[in-house]
Amino acid sequence: MGSWRVLGIGLLFMALLVSAIAVVYYQYSARLVFIEIQQQQAALDQYETEWGQVQLEITMLLEENRVESAALNQLKLVVPKREEIIYLKP
Repeated sequence: MGSWRVLGIGLLFMALLVSAIAVVYYQYSARLVFIEIQQQQAALDQYETEWGQVQLEITMLLEENRVESAALNQLKLVVPKREEIIYLKP
């Protein structure tokens, strides 16, 4: 009867030890996943910043086309021929 009791206590202790190790392992895994999420969010923020800069650049390029169109249509400006361009050297 006594040996069964010691064996039962030993098994309970082993189960407790295994569950404690499992808790530590899964807590560590959760922290690693959290760190990965934080890194991905930082990368996403950087990509969103770059996207905004690209959108701004596209807007600027389109605006230049609008200015050129207004110069050609409203002001009746023309692009000079290659022979008509004079280059000045400093």
